Amino acid sequence: MPADPSPLLALQRATHATLQLITGELAALEMTASEINALANLADGAPRTVSQLGAAVGARPTTLTSVLDRLERRGLVTRGARAGDRRAVVVELTPAGRAAAGQVRATFGALERRALAGLPPEAVAGFHQVLQALTEVSS
Repeated sequence: MPADPSPLLALQRATHATLQLITGELAALEMTASEINALANLADGAPRTVSQLGAAVGARPTTLTSVLDRLERRGLVTRGARAGDRRAVVVELTPAGRAAAGQVRATFGALERRALAGLPPEAVAGFHQVLQALTEVSS
């Protein structure tokens, strides 16, 4: 590995390693990384439109549909029309979905604590700034 790798390549490598670790630690849930990501973004319990959830998970609403179909079939989310705007589809966790999302968030939290424990707060803040810049340029 080069001494000064591309930040984007390093991020991609870290993303793949993290996804493998997370899906391994959550293997009992029998979910794809995309399903885990959707639950993680719904874990706060706030309902979201498909568009809002798509923006949060980094996917277009049409791409997210198959993920939501699988989660809905498993009884983890429901979809329904938003009051006052029947065109907007709202996604919410079911009780079983809240339990699964809680496991996902706990796994994320444990991994973050292990990975970031030795880093100073300003390094973590800088990392967040880099992620924000990459998100903005990609939007």
